[in-house]
Amino acid sequence: MLLNIFTDSELVSRVVEFFEKVKSLRIGVVDILDIALVAFVLYHVLKLVRGSKAIQLLKGIILLIIAYGIVYFLNMETSVYIFRYIFTNIFIILIVVFQQEIRQMIEHLGRSNVKSLRSIFGNSIADDRQALNNSVVEICKAVQRMSDSKTGALIVFERAMLPKEVTDTGVELDAEITHELIGNVFFPNSPLHDGAALIRDSRLYKAGCVLPNTRKDDVSSDLGTRHRAAIGMSEESDAVVVVVSEETGQISSAYKGNLTRDYNEATLRDYLLGILSDKDENSQNAKGVISKLFKKGGKK
Repeated sequence: MLLNIFTDSELVSRVVEFFEKVKSLRIGVVDILDIALVAFVLYHVLKLVRGSKAIQLLKGIILLIIAYGIVYFLNMETSVYIFRYIFTNIFIILIVVFQQEIRQMIEHLGRSNVKSLRSIFGNSIADDRQALNNSVVEICKAVQRMSDSKTGALIVFERAMLPKEVTDTGVELDAEITHELIGNVFFPNSPLHDGAALIRDSRLYKAGCVLPNTRKDDVSSDLGTRHRAAIGMSEESDAVVVVVSEETGQISSAYKGNLTRDYNEATLRDYLLGILSDKDENSQNAKGVISKLFKKGGKK
């Protein structure tokens, strides 16, 4: 009797129906492309919000979902109605809340050029690594010289993308990086001395940029404007920011809202290469997989 009740239950019927559908499922090329596209979008969305203030908003949405489950289980009709109204309009709410991040992601896609597509099939990965290594070496050499002369400096290394209100400021240079050029940018009393230099794709993209200050209340009182701006920039994005103190010549770095200090040319170089090389690790792995897929067609 008990077995018949269990067998006739709606839950078991649904489970059986589900597995019957899975059994008859046929996956074609279009389905694989569809799954790959969804995975690509989700990956870049997660990469976009990782280490930024948007991740905190996502955590809040998850808490809302948990709260909705609780009030629904307790049959709290008024609260359920409010939550249902919120989730009905969730896409509009997300667009309003994440409008800056969405705009940045579209801008980032717009910056993708033919060179990045060629790199899937070519040997530009080694070239990119060499360019990154050369730029970091030149910048660290310049930073050490500025530290010795107690010349203040603020250098931002872009990883995913930077807030639009930052990239809209400053003077565009798009120049090859040398330690002499970095030294000239931050030379005392020069027009671009007080702003930040932005490093994009191993090139000096802009100089004289204005960065947001940190919103933390527990920042040490001995930290000046540059250090607070460096921490603020690292809170608003996943960028790595290098600071040279004008008062002490001390070299510091801000990353994900945390400030680490007392670097020299060698330790800063190793630190930056470790973080910035990791930026392209996933994309390089993807390029390698695609290259292998195309090479399989030619050789057996």
